[in-house]
Amino acid sequence: PLWMTWRRQTSVTEFQVLFAIVPVLIVVCALLVARFKDLLHAVISLGALSLLLALLFYMLQAPDVAIAEAGIGAAITTAVYVVAIRATKRT
Repeated sequence: PLWMTWRRQTSVTEFQVLFAIVPVLIVVCALLVARFKDLLHAVISLGALSLLLALLFYMLQAPDVAIAEAGIGAAITTAVYVVAIRATKRT
């Protein structure tokens, strides 16, 4: 019969597992950014979110966007926020 000729993939690859976990981690990091009272913790969580976005862009076969997100979003933006937070008084 025709239905027996179609083969369904029953095994899950590591890439598929990673493709399911990374968006969940992005949402978790975004929630942590919104929930943290300490600004330094929020900035670190924002940097982690940016790195996860870079990983997701790479997995979606956009390495140029991934490099830009990792370099600008994770590194430079996080560093600017940390310097700005350290320049203010923490209570």
